[in-house]
Amino acid sequence: MIVWINGSFGAGKTSTARELIDLIPNSTLFDPELVGDALGSLLPRKRLDEVTDYQDLPIWRRLVVDTAAALLAELGGVLVVPMTVLRQEYRDEIFGGLAARRIAVRHVLLAPAETILRARIAGRETPGTPDGELRVRQWSYDHVEHYLAALPWLTADAHVVDTGHVGPREAARLVAAAVSSGEAPACEIVQTPEPTAETVAAGVLLFDEEGRVLLVDPTYKPGWEFPGGVVERGEAPARAGVREVHEELGIRLGEVPRLLVIDWEPARPPAFGGLRLLFDGGTLPAATARTVRLPGPELRDWRFVSEQEAAGLLPPNRYERLRWALRARERGTVLNLEAGVPVG
Repeated sequence: MIVWINGSFGAGKTSTARELIDLIPNSTLFDPELVGDALGSLLPRKRLDEVTDYQDLPIWRRLVVDTAAALLAELGGVLVVPMTVLRQEYRDEIFGGLAARRIAVRHVLLAPAETILRARIAGRETPGTPDGELRVRQWSYDHVEHYLAALPWLTADAHVVDTGHVGPREAARLVAAAVSSGEAPACEIVQTPEPTAETVAAGVLLFDEEGRVLLVDPTYKPGWEFPGGVVERGEAPARAGVREVHEELGIRLGEVPRLLVIDWEPARPPAFGGLRLLFDGGTLPAATARTVRLPGPELRDWRFVSEQEAAGLLPPNRYERLRWALRARERGTVLNLEAGVPVG
């Protein structure tokens, strides 16, 4: 199990985590900042200069998951992780990766009032040169606004502990009690096993009466997606798409959808890739669209979007697949793609 202690910079995450390992039996502290420090030595300066935060590096997010899983495999027990994560898509990616390894995460948010938070930042002492201390303090101030903007999803996702008037030891006691009692429950993010070989996945495009396409927002991975999923053993791909639409949206399609594109997605380690199919599920009448019901732990949201809007929501490989699927739909044909590019 992991106890993930989130909060703004200056909320007291690390000091609370250090106290917490004395209160939770067989627990170990893992600070993902160490992964960032290592990447500072491993990656070329050109790559590091492309981002302002280690969290923006996909390799950082992947290594945090891999390192946490390796530590738990080696040591067992509980891993206490103090780390600020303010971007929901990064939380999705990290917690989803842990869920895929069957690792339960208890997400705790340390949430002092803004005035207290700013006062703590002002009084924070940082070893090193005065100029370095000033930069760290300014970094913390700059992220207060990001933290406040993230509060709606953070408070909905995490167990909130008000640490405005308590020190690290008392904060740790509150966290330990919440974890022990179940008041801080395991995150409900869906557990999607990691593939061990290439997979076949079927997605279904559903349209509204204005021609916009329906996308869903998974809780367990970054970026929006088409309704659909991995084809099970012995299952026809089109039938798999129909099944997934019913499971994800609560909508039963009356007909087997027509194939639009076949896309071979090459392996990009650690991902295996595989065959990705997109089908035309047709137009949903407005009355039917109003009946959409999402499975909470798996999908956060859904919406109809234009092709242009989809470009800002889908990862590039999925957007290219959608773009060509729309062209195939217009032409009444089927397109064969490799890595999102038509061939043949």
